[in-house]
Amino acid sequence: MDEAFATVQRLLPQHGLTRAVGWLGRATAPWIKLPLMRAFAAAYQVDLTEAARGELADYLSFNDFFTRELQPGARPLPDDERAICCPADGAISQSGRIEEGRMLQAKGWRYSLSGLAQELGEGFDGGQFATIYLAPRDYHRVHAPATGQLTDARAIPGALFSVNAATENAVEGLFCRNERLVCRLRTGFGDLLVVLVGALIVGSIATPWRGPQSPYRRTEAFKPDEPLERGAELGRFLLGSTVILCCPPKVCALDSLKAGQKVRMGMPIGRWT
Repeated sequence: MDEAFATVQRLLPQHGLTRAVGWLGRATAPWIKLPLMRAFAAAYQVDLTEAARGELADYLSFNDFFTRELQPGARPLPDDERAICCPADGAISQSGRIEEGRMLQAKGWRYSLSGLAQELGEGFDGGQFATIYLAPRDYHRVHAPATGQLTDARAIPGALFSVNAATENAVEGLFCRNERLVCRLRTGFGDLLVVLVGALIVGSIATPWRGPQSPYRRTEAFKPDEPLERGAELGRFLLGSTVILCCPPKVCALDSLKAGQKVRMGMPIGRWT
């Protein structure tokens, strides 16, 4: 069943379909945006009680609704300055040790950190990683897990496979094949890597800092030199996708996270040691 789902995605015009849905998502006409938002909110049981704007009519477009901001204080940060915060709402897909430059995807499949992040992944072998899947109903902004400087970012073009469990089980090297934005954050304790992975329909990874415009046409390197407080916005997705957090060895440790475990942005999931 998983393989059949992956085969259908291989046959789809992934980028064309994503651009078409993106046009609908940007539409501001009430007769387009309101039925889309109502149908989506009903299908995925979207909870707007934490949102800064609690009525669908308050949103300029479906995209504006989907990337909605939360009320102040909805995601409190820990008092412990050494705590590493979860960068996004979602569920843990996989977590564990980065062994010989490889990380677990699913079903015993492992993929290369250098294939995922290119040279921005240097220095993380022997450390730990956590893969967070954002479902369609989740809050879709991604935040800095620690205070530091966004020193490097890289936009890498690729396919737009779905990133749900079925595709993870059927497409080897999925995260290395999909479009992604790799961000390296330098903190006072060590570096962190946060990778935003695009997916089918997710034709846009937007950033609050001056970065690349998705969908990416070519590999581009950026030196944002952007200071970020812990919890500051790093980027945002349209529709569900995946965030991969990597921590270096010796200086930090992630908690024991289980596949399927629900997480929320700002909750402590590790600690600088």
